[in-house]
Amino acid sequence: MRLVAGGRLVTPDAVLDPGWVETDGSRIRRVGEGAPPGAPDVDLDGHVVVPGFVDLHVHGGHGASYSSGRAEEAALAAAFHRRHGTTTTLASLVTAAPDALVRQVRALTGLVAEDTLAGVHLEGPYLSRERRGAHDPALLRTPDRAELARLLEAGDGAVRMVTLAPELDGGLDAVRQVADAGAVAAVGHTSASFDVTRAAVEAGARVATHLFNGMTPLHHREPGAVGALLTDPRATLELVCDGAHVHPSVVATAVRAAGAGRVALVTDAMAAAGLGDGSFVLGGLAVEVTGGVARLAGQGSLAGSTLTTAAAFRWAVTQAGVALADAARMAATTPAAALGLADVGRIAPGLRADLVVLDRDLQVARVLARGEWVDREA
Repeated sequence: MRLVAGGRLVTPDAVLDPGWVETDGSRIRRVGEGAPPGAPDVDLDGHVVVPGFVDLHVHGGHGASYSSGRAEEAALAAAFHRRHGTTTTLASLVTAAPDALVRQVRALTGLVAEDTLAGVHLEGPYLSRERRGAHDPALLRTPDRAELARLLEAGDGAVRMVTLAPELDGGLDAVRQVADAGAVAAVGHTSASFDVTRAAVEAGARVATHLFNGMTPLHHREPGAVGALLTDPRATLELVCDGAHVHPSVVATAVRAAGAGRVALVTDAMAAAGLGDGSFVLGGLAVEVTGGVARLAGQGSLAGSTLTTAAAFRWAVTQAGVALADAARMAATTPAAALGLADVGRIAPGLRADLVVLDRDLQVARVLARGEWVDREA
């Protein structure tokens, strides 16, 4: 048994101040408010305790990339983000040649089986050339049913999400194929109109990949993909909250319009996360990081981010004015629900004992993953 007490505890229904959590092995046993039922193992007076973060969209971190095709490198990326509070994560792969993508998916399946990763996210290769962002245009292609089936089968259930542009030839059929396979179809890097995007949601798409970025914008006569996704209650909306991808007022507007139960904070982090400025590679393309912002070398297009979920959480609260409880929902509860993960994303009895302890400045102080404190100096 472990008893953690004394901090402001953000549960699914309320902020308990002070609150306490009792864990038993890897699970939460009890949660309460006020005086704890015994002497606490850890006194967190003055701290905020939120659920372990869940990241739907991340490509790597601390020099490691999920696209490397090496399980050991992928494990390093997952460990880096875990130290920063992301206790549940997908591994996102960028556009690549068919055989390369299959190899990359297969390299990650063992990590999914052992629960280091919650699954694999394919961002591409079925994306719009006009809104491709940091994806190699030479490797973009229209959906191919046999190729998509091969990718899904290569993961043996590990592929949990696929981002695609539904306006492409075969795009809506690909949405249905992904959904029928039990994965989440996401709309992103798309030139789709409002009507085509609505058709994609009708076909089974349930996530907007980094809303506002890489899609047809909201216009008062042409609401585009943003308008369709923002107003459809079935769609979970990814937001990259780093000050470069989306203006804070737009983040605040999206949260007010859709509610925290439909907004998921994602990092879209690449290998540069945690390493500072310099030259890097994403999907074979050269990337320059300056002032913490990653852009394609010589082009200016954003190339993912250098975020951690903790930094996105802090930015949402301090820069976009998102309420603490809403930010916790957006960083944990909503993305977990989008993936259908019932045992993470909340602080409640019976769920996995994943907690993030934040200090008064909302900096990560400690991380509890599966009932064990994470070594943050690793």
